[in-house]
Amino acid sequence: MDTKNERKPGLNLQATKGTMKLLVIHSSPNKEGLTAACAAAAWKGARQAGATVEMIQLNDLNIGNCQACDDGWGTCLAEHRCKVEDGFQAMHKRLAGLDGLILVTPVYWGEMSESAKAFTDRLRRCEATRKHGQSLLFNKPVIAVAAAGGSGGGMISCLASMERWIQHVQARTFDLNPVNRWSREYKLLAIRSAGKTMALELQQKE
Repeated sequence: MDTKNERKPGLNLQATKGTMKLLVIHSSPNKEGLTAACAAAAWKGARQAGATVEMIQLNDLNIGNCQACDDGWGTCLAEHRCKVEDGFQAMHKRLAGLDGLILVTPVYWGEMSESAKAFTDRLRRCEATRKHGQSLLFNKPVIAVAAAGGSGGGMISCLASMERWIQHVQARTFDLNPVNRWSREYKLLAIRSAGKTMALELQQKE
């Protein structure tokens, strides 16, 4: 799949005016690489199904690491909010009205990127500590994509970490997609199809 000549979604881009609201989170500083292509493919697939799709590039936001405040749990345990004031709060609020989430990260050292880990670690502390059924992501479908653009290794360990995170925040694993530079062509098609299929499933439930 060649994405060079296709219109690429930008930050906070509203694709359609559908009733389903999906968020694609892209966590690579390289806006022209494999991770960006995967995010664009998911975005296009969900848009094809009539969803309102927004793209967020985490590296453009100011979201720092968890500080394990006070005794290790600041306000996240009892109040389910992070007391470290930065770009996290706005992202956290976005989740309330979402129907589904697509998380796309490059693979660094067999893990998510630093920006993805900073966001997901802090979100986990706020949402995994809620009672069952009360998380902002409860039972919402999540597509996870691990893009290994260099050596091509570490995809599976990265996806295993992402799957645990999905479970911790009480969401639902819709699909897990490993992709490297050798599998790029056919995996972009699969990721696009996954985004479309998830949006169609949500549409049927409305």
